[in-house]
Amino acid sequence: MADWDGRGLPPVAAERARRAAAGGAWTSLLSAPAAAGLKVAGFEPVGEVMGSIVQQIGWSGYGGCGIYGGFGGLGGWASPTITSSDSTRFGGFRPYVDALYRGYGTALGRMVQEAATIGADGVVGVGLTMSPLPGGPREFTALGTAVRAGGDIRPHRVFSTHLPGQDVAKLVTAGWMPTDLVYGISVAIRHDDWRTRQQAAWGAGNTEVAGYTELITYARADARGRLGHHVHESGADGAIVSSMDLRVWEIEPGENHLDHVAEATVFGTALVRFHTDTTPPTRTLTFLPLR
Repeated sequence: MADWDGRGLPPVAAERARRAAAGGAWTSLLSAPAAAGLKVAGFEPVGEVMGSIVQQIGWSGYGGCGIYGGFGGLGGWASPTITSSDSTRFGGFRPYVDALYRGYGTALGRMVQEAATIGADGVVGVGLTMSPLPGGPREFTALGTAVRAGGDIRPHRVFSTHLPGQDVAKLVTAGWMPTDLVYGISVAIRHDDWRTRQQAAWGAGNTEVAGYTELITYARADARGRLGHHVHESGADGAIVSSMDLRVWEIEPGENHLDHVAEATVFGTALVRFHTDTTPPTRTLTFLPLR
């Protein structure tokens, strides 16, 4: 087997897609209600599809706040909180966030390419994960079930969604079509200044730690802003959010110098409106789960 140059699908994935495109038995990750819902909406499953990339993230960017905390960012001039969307090239863990975007984007792109290779119109029930591997690399994986429209009207490009088949059916019946799996990621960092240390001290009593509130608020707001930008880039009308996660940790870039870091992620599905009738749909699914 020739060495792979990193372009297109990995050879094993390309061969898997070739076999699936040739026909024969297929597999899916659909539940019975999901399969029934897709049938009602006019979609047929054509097989499992996956995209994957193993990436080494060797440098996260400038870890301490220091001078970078005084040049604006989401917190304004002289704010001790900066985010990865700050204009400073290496501030606020921006290289780390860029690596996350590259990992998720590459995995999704390869999954969609595999779906297109087997003649699919979309991928439903997509699971998007990041898993650490021994030695430090991380594997980004996108896994879902490829579907094909049964009628003459077909999407212009392969769509992807985290939603299960029955939810896709409800959206299509109501005049909405999923387009892309979208996400927003942000990392914010804030130095523990004197006021923050006093408020977080054991003897401070029941009081708000304003610095930590600011840190978490900025991280979430920036992640939601980047999600909105992703939705706009996809040309969609809106999005259904599937998950919002937050992770906080502390670092000590220097002696007696403690910073706190917050990583916020938002994932969802972008939607476009293709039917504007104000009359709510009255058609119900033919198949219902017996529970």
